[in-house]
Amino acid sequence: MTNIPYWEKYMLTLREAAEYFHIGEKKLRQIVEENMDADFLLTSGNRIMIKRKRFEEFLDSSSVI
Repeated sequence: MTNIPYWEKYMLTLREAAEYFHIGEKKLRQIVEENMDADFLLTSGNRIMIKRKRFEEFLDSSSVI
């Protein structure tokens, strides 16, 4: 299986998103908990996935995280 670079993936795990966006996993989990109905999240059972482009737009519109 080939590794796809993060910037080409549609969705990222929390660990991948933390690495890609340079945000700690703990802070990222806090953002997710505060925005459970956000359009940048997708849940599959217990697994939370982050839609990369939509999360980028969320970060662009935020002044503080």
